[in-house]
Amino acid sequence: MRRVVVILALLLAFSGAGTAHAAGYRYWSFWENDGATWAYATQGPALARPADGTVNGFRFAVSADSQDAAKPRETPDFEAVCGATPPKPGSKRIAVVVDPGTRADAPAGEKPPPPLAACARVGTEATSADALAAVAKPLRYNGDALLCGISGYPESGCGEQISADGPTPTASRATGALQKPKADDAGGPPTLGILAGAAAVLTLTTAALWQARRRRA
Repeated sequence: MRRVVVILALLLAFSGAGTAHAAGYRYWSFWENDGATWAYATQGPALARPADGTVNGFRFAVSADSQDAAKPRETPDFEAVCGATPPKPGSKRIAVVVDPGTRADAPAGEKPPPPLAACARVGTEATSADALAAVAKPLRYNGDALLCGISGYPESGCGEQISADGPTPTASRATGALQKPKADDAGGPPTLGILAGAAAVLTLTTAALWQARRRRA
């Protein structure tokens, strides 16, 4: 039994080693508004095809996952943004809210631009990504078609991991921006690595307990 306790302690230490200093990822997250509150999007904007009258939001911040992701700070209704844009046959109107976040989340040497709220008139089959491109150029993407910058912000970086001591040179993991359905179709960074780690710990723990019982038998 003592051996099992030692193994469990080592497993717990191992599982926590990779996350002890991780604060999250710096990225653009995607949100949908129901007229009163923001909800974390269940699809990426490259897949979402909003109807006329929809309000979409994008927020730049450092977030660990969808549970603690920072929402856009303004919650305008559709009429406040698109009221002056009349409907037109063959098109739809999408209210787009872009919140570049705070100085605390900004990359070193950069300052967040002012928030943006604009009405995008796009084709009836357009995605949320198309609506964003209509009102917030230039957009910047990486080689995996992950959205890295909106209206030129930030100038560099893309979904980098942020630790307690600052950015670490790891591969991009955030998918809350645009066009990365192969990694995660939702509006935020994937949690596959975390789940896989937890599953590995559980498997090894179960094996250790089984081995201990077998020895006693």
